[in-house]
Amino acid sequence: MKKRKAIYPGSFDPVTFGHLDLIERALNLFDELIVVVAANPSKKTLFTPEERVSFLRASLKHRPQVKVESWEGLTVHLAEKERAFTLIRGIRATSDFDYEFQMALTNRKLASKIDTMFLMPSEAHFYLSSRLIKEIALLGGDVTRYVPAPVAAQIKKMFPTGRAR
Repeated sequence: MKKRKAIYPGSFDPVTFGHLDLIERALNLFDELIVVVAANPSKKTLFTPEERVSFLRASLKHRPQVKVESWEGLTVHLAEKERAFTLIRGIRATSDFDYEFQMALTNRKLASKIDTMFLMPSEAHFYLSSRLIKEIALLGGDVTRYVPAPVAAQIKKMFPTGRAR
């Protein structure tokens, strides 16, 4: 039997409970999921790709059907290589949709066999974003209820009193 496989790309800087919620939702639809820490040269990241992969693997160790890796290049090229013909993207608001819709159409032009599936997080995580987590940390706030424990511990080391490293 052919397994249904998808790719969930993102910067995951840092991974949040919202990201993990979307992964669980995707696993209800697909047999295998590749979570890809994608390089985005236009973003200044808080964590290295290796750290982000490590955080995701630790958070998903109970999910053997999930593979986590980093990728530099077009995600559609990885999807073709892995024979995963669906990209998962999270949508929180209409502003997300505008950008994601543009990206999905561009990806379709680059690789016509790759489709994009938009998933919404649960209401409990709807408002979360990595950018918001970084802002809370920078200003000295507690992020433990928004991110997995290893991420929260590392953020606390980096911003012990709300100052950047």
